[in-house]
This record gives sequence, C-alpha cells and structure tokens, in this order.
Amino acid sequence: MRELLDDLDRWRAAGVRVALARVVDVEGSGPRGPGAAMAVSEHGEVVGSVSGGCVEGAVVTESLSVLAGDREPGVITFGYSDDEAFAVGLTCGGTIRLFVEEYDW
Repeated sequence: MRELLDDLDRWRAAGVRVALARVVDVEGSGPRGPGAAMAVSEHGEVVGSVSGGCVEGAVVTESLSVLAGDREPGVITFGYSDDEAFAVGLTCGGTIRLFVEEYDW
C-alpha cells in the first residue's frame, strides 16, 4: 500500500475519484498475498499490483465499474477453475479474493 501513497496524494489534490482493490484472501498458490493493493483513478490510471499482472486488466475493469456505479463495492474472486480468471491469465492454481471499493478520502 505504501507504494500507492504518492499517487493517491496527487489524485486527492486534483479531486480525482479512485477505486482501491486489495487482496483479502488467497487459497493455494497465489501471485501476491493479502494486503497487496492496486488503485485505479477514474481516468484509468493504475498504480500498484494485486496479481503481478495476471488479472490486473480484469481488476481495472471492475474498479472502473465501481466508480461508475455499475457495480457495488465488494469481493471479487479469481481462481484457476474460473473461466474468466483463466482467460486473463491466472494459471497459478490458486484462488485470490479482492475487495474493491471507492477510496474515501
């Protein structure tokens, strides 16, 4: 989370809305552990990582959906048996759960 602070401060100062995705659980093998975080600005800028690249694109999409009001904040899950996760590259054999919400300044 610390690697996000400079960008979060910059976005806050500019009045930019931000979604925050955090790893809250990993079952089996996972690319990043609980606490890993990624922030997505309403303009699509991204900082941080929740999966080392394998599901980042899908997480950006979900984060932007939260900011747009098309999706409620909450937990999203990616696992090896999940067709979407496999399609975006989560082939490590585990399951990761992320909590995605709009960041409250």
